[in-house]
Amino acid sequence: MKKLDLDVLAMLVAVADSGSFIAGAEQVHRSPSALSMQIKALEAALGKPLFIRNTRNLVLTPDGHTLLGYARQMLALRDEAWAEMVRPEIRGRVRIGMPDDYAASLLPPVLRKFSVTYPRVEIQVVGRPSHELALQIKDNTLDLACITRTKGCPGEFIRLEPMVWVGSAASRPIWKERPLPIAVFAEGSVARANAIKALQGASIPYRMSYESPSIQGLVSMVDAGLAIAPLARCGVPAHLIQLGVAEGLPRLAELEMVLARSAQSTRPPCDFLAELIFQELRH
Repeated sequence: MKKLDLDVLAMLVAVADSGSFIAGAEQVHRSPSALSMQIKALEAALGKPLFIRNTRNLVLTPDGHTLLGYARQMLALRDEAWAEMVRPEIRGRVRIGMPDDYAASLLPPVLRKFSVTYPRVEIQVVGRPSHELALQIKDNTLDLACITRTKGCPGEFIRLEPMVWVGSAASRPIWKERPLPIAVFAEGSVARANAIKALQGASIPYRMSYESPSIQGLVSMVDAGLAIAPLARCGVPAHLIQLGVAEGLPRLAELEMVLARSAQSTRPPCDFLAELIFQELRH
């Protein structure tokens, strides 16, 4: 009998996405040994390996990639069917704000899962610096905002996000220059303030090579080898290198990520999205 257990397929997806049995087991709330046993049983049933295992890496085989694609579709269809039967009444619109350095890496998985579970809820995303989003929460322009804690804007704690210095591996080691050329977010940014405070505390002279409200502007300067930039670790592009004490740079204070809500956000669609954000982003 041909049978694919959806719970086991969820384990396959978790391992493939996390890159390890240990991290995958945490995602599906199983022990690593139990998860490994289930994957091996699936491989035995299919008569072919799904992962190449060695001491350093865990890599999907071509057959593993094929099954992973089907697994994602089947799990998404299961979630959609459940949402259709259990909560068909949830409709509406949610406007959520998030700064670029958080949005690129943190928001897509949350919105993808939310849209499958609540297909009748329209989502609008606004990308702005945290201090601007805080103002939009106050005037009810936004329903929710996932931001760095900003003075005067209360929000429920999500997590502490590390900050790192980033540079280009293809350029000369400009992090050794003095004054140090830095690319930072515009005035009002907590990340900018943290970077300047750290440099001043370490008595490192610096010069502002570039200011921008967008992470893409900072990354372009780093790519050009004209500056280093202080970024939230979650938003660091894979092609950049992370710099720190070993390169003579000071440690950066962590960013406190919070979820702020407007007075008009006391609606079921906002409640469910807020619940999912805490579920996915807290760790």
